[in-house]
Amino acid sequence: MCQCASVAASPALALRMRLSIDITASERRRIRLAAARRDESIRDYVVRAIEAQLLTDLESANLTAMTDTADPVLGDLWKNSKDSAYDDL
Repeated sequence: MCQCASVAASPALALRMRLSIDITASERRRIRLAAARRDESIRDYVVRAIEAQLLTDLESANLTAMTDTADPVLGDLWKNSKDSAYDDL
């Protein structure tokens, strides 16, 4: 289960979103131990791990830029005669 909600308790947190996932007790224990070994909070450990995986996944597929490959919905919107003028830029 994944729920996202805006966290706006203070201006510094206004741009952060909450992500909630269900994990097993074993997965939580492993994450907690790995974070403790690095002297990190669970949050910092998980965010760092997600960022590393995103970098691998998105850069290997060239999905870090706004392109029709990265976002097929935008690609469908961009495929028209008016926007084709930008194809050569």
